[in-house]
Amino acid sequence: MEQAVPRPLVTSLPNVLTYARILAVPALVGCLTLLTGDLARWSALVLFVAAALTDWLDGYLARVWEQQSALGRMLDPIADKLIVGAALIMLVHDDTIDGWSIWAAVVILCREILVSGLREFLAELNVKVHVTQLAKWKTTVQMVALAVLLAGPAADKLVPGITSTGLALLWIAALLTLWTGYDYLRAGVHHAMES
Repeated sequence: MEQAVPRPLVTSLPNVLTYARILAVPALVGCLTLLTGDLARWSALVLFVAAALTDWLDGYLARVWEQQSALGRMLDPIADKLIVGAALIMLVHDDTIDGWSIWAAVVILCREILVSGLREFLAELNVKVHVTQLAKWKTTVQMVALAVLLAGPAADKLVPGITSTGLALLWIAALLTLWTGYDYLRAGVHHAMES
């Protein structure tokens, strides 16, 4: 009886799901620029929700199947930041996020860049900052807010005022973003002062 040859981690299902999440970024932008009306909104929502679910699923499968890899650890946060950044930019572009709420979007984008830079800096010092439970809640609220806002005017036809709820959730995500971003910054400054 032949033994199964293990699949290279580069083509493992968890990594393939991460690649798909990266490919969802131009598809999301395409939905909101090439399609119109409710079709654009519902298509963007389906893509975004699928991407958010693969974010959870790829990590779960990598742990359960013991297929964690350096490539996956590198690409996973990049994929997350790309999809969130693209969604925010497109929502500002089409005025779903406007006025003072643009500040919530800016806070979220700045935190994503800050954390990426801090993680890179801390990795050079062989320091790992673990994701806190509050950061997980921040991500959940942020993803729900973005999903609601992507549905936007199309969803308002079904549930009047849902876009306002999405904007409120975006502000909650921004406040949680400030809090969790401060935790990363504090850890980074602490280790920078010691090195």
